[in-house]
Amino acid sequence: MNKKDLFRKIGSIQQLAYARPVVYREGRSEWMNAIEVKCGELLFHAQTDKCLDLSDLSYKGINLSFLAKPGLEGRNPYDTNGTEAQRSIMCGFFFTCGLETICAPYEENGKAYPMHGRMRTTPAEHVGTDVTVGDDGEVRVEISGEMREAELFGENMVIRRKIETVLGGNSIVLTDEIENQSFRREPMMLMYHCNMGYPFLDEGARIILPSRSVKGREAFSEEHLDGWDRMDAPEDNAEEYVYIHELAADERKDTKTLFYNPSLEIGLVIGYNTGKLPYFNEWKSIVSGDYVVGLEPANGIPMNRCYHEQNGMLHYLDPFEKETHRLTFTVIEGMERIQEVQREIEDLLKKN
Repeated sequence: MNKKDLFRKIGSIQQLAYARPVVYREGRSEWMNAIEVKCGELLFHAQTDKCLDLSDLSYKGINLSFLAKPGLEGRNPYDTNGTEAQRSIMCGFFFTCGLETICAPYEENGKAYPMHGRMRTTPAEHVGTDVTVGDDGEVRVEISGEMREAELFGENMVIRRKIETVLGGNSIVLTDEIENQSFRREPMMLMYHCNMGYPFLDEGARIILPSRSVKGREAFSEEHLDGWDRMDAPEDNAEEYVYIHELAADERKDTKTLFYNPSLEIGLVIGYNTGKLPYFNEWKSIVSGDYVVGLEPANGIPMNRCYHEQNGMLHYLDPFEKETHRLTFTVIEGMERIQEVQREIEDLLKKN
């Protein structure tokens, strides 16, 4: 439908799509700000007070994301306090790890590097929302904002983030421009921690990757390599697995991954460019109550910053250098479409 035909059938465009500022009023989320987005079959919340990360995602009323036991919560005193940070990691559909470190906490020369970094709890500034209807009837929702990680006599790093979705497309496009606004070369670690949860994640769900190679982060994971691509039933007091993949990509260095539930016949495709995100980490937990799979495009592996420094793996940005990352999350439905995407991923491996 073009714009006129669309408006013949609706009163307000908010019947179909909206971006609404909301404020939570209870528990640990008291006074936390967010933007609620509905766009056709998709519903999600971008947390204004926490890096515009998405705390949830549902499709046709089916939850796709994982919310950790602490639940929905705003910023806390223990956000960046060593392993205590796990009390504030709510996971959500994705959260941003970085920019000083992306994984385990550690201290060096009196400076603390907290669990998954500080960016995930950094509030957004200059936040904007827009819902537009083009003459061709295209309905587009956009959110934008800026997060700064800075210290007196230290780093001054900025993420300018845009989140876009189009009615009927069932895709969310995340674009981050990261700039080093200091006058010295700065380390820049980055990982997008994308988390699948029940009922989308369940026993029998599958992970399809164009994986050239896979290894376990530690001996326990290495002993269970044969199960990295499938989800098992929850198990009381089990251990988590962490796998490190090398993914194949096309000539433009674009790649894609697929997570799908054959019972629901729903899949999620994550597309991105491996040029500046050369690592792909997988977090698989069958632990009862912590039942989740994390799919994580990154420029490092799930080890602390010290490990990257010692092994020459630390990524840097020069003064006022910018770097852009674009991730596309697309919900697909039906086994025919799921198998089509699976063949596309298998073709990436054949070409490499």
